[in-house]
Parts: sequence; C-alpha cells; structure tokens
Amino acid sequence: MKNKVKLLDVVALTEDLPERKLERGQVGTVVEILAPDVYEVEFADNDGRTYAELAVKEEKLLVLHYEPTVA
Repeated sequence: MKNKVKLLDVVALTEDLPERKLERGQVGTVVEILAPDVYEVEFADNDGRTYAELAVKEEKLLVLHYEPTVA
C-alpha cells in the first residue's frame, strides 16, 4: 500500500524536472497541500536557503523515512 504524503513530509523526486533544474533524488519538504494529489514542495540547500519551490504531483514523490514504519 502506498503511503499518503502529508504536510512537512521529507520527500525525494522520482524523476528529473529539467525545466526547473531539478534531478531525480533531490530532497525537499512538503510545505502545502494544494489538492488531493498535488503538493507544494520546498527544496533548500544545506544552509537552509530555498533554491526551488513548486507544485509537484504525488506520483513524482517518494516519502522518505528515517525510522522503521509500522505495517
């Protein structure tokens, strides 16, 4: 079963977005839920400076987990 994306989830892109100069695997944070399957994702560097913020469809996102998840 696919995990639903939630506000403040850390996510990675599952495909390149060359028009936005973003590559598959880049990590961002969900900062807004725009529609049932569309999320505003902020991408920031190691110093916390935002370098991209855009709407991304859920199908292009992978939720990252830092701890074991309960089945």
